[in-house]
Amino acid sequence: MKSLVILISGRGSNMQALLESGYPRDCMTVISNNPNAAGLEIAKNYGVATIVLDHRSFPDRETFDVALAEKIDACKPKLVALAGFMRILSDRFVQHYQGRLMNIHPSLLPAFPGLGTHARALQEGVKIHGCTVHFVTPKLDHGPIVIQAAVPVLPDDTEQTLASRVLQLEHRIYPQAVRWFMDGCIQFIDNRVEVTNSGSDGMMLYSPGLPE
Repeated sequence: MKSLVILISGRGSNMQALLESGYPRDCMTVISNNPNAAGLEIAKNYGVATIVLDHRSFPDRETFDVALAEKIDACKPKLVALAGFMRILSDRFVQHYQGRLMNIHPSLLPAFPGLGTHARALQEGVKIHGCTVHFVTPKLDHGPIVIQAAVPVLPDDTEQTLASRVLQLEHRIYPQAVRWFMDGCIQFIDNRVEVTNSGSDGMMLYSPGLPE
């Protein structure tokens, strides 16, 4: 089986969804830039190998990224999955893992890149919100989209209630996207992602209430 490396900075609820996805845990490694990340203990409880690389021990972002890439490459991963990794990665790092660095973002990209997505969605009065799994490129929160999930924005939604509903879908579509990649079902065509040979689960947009 091919190796999967998951990068976290905190609790890593998307990390936990990946750990529970059925992919062999002995093929997974969790790496954190935060030695106090709660997700490290969660990963250990699942029997998954963990590595800590404290970014505060490095003089700058580029030096940290070089050390991080060395740790990742030692695992010989097929895919690197960001799961709440709160570091802006250098262009050199991103390009090193081009086509095998995946992220989940809490909005329907290209809408609302960056932080504060749920509050911004409410402020703009959008009627549909959601989350996106995409491949990482040097441009923040851009890159080929793998799968999206949408939820309606309700009249009485708060930032917290909207975030909670979106997070439930994050936990659904991120493991799906990772599985597609690890199973060799993802192809890049003109900077777009196509999913092939995935059986009945090849739907790239999920929304509660739509047929599955």
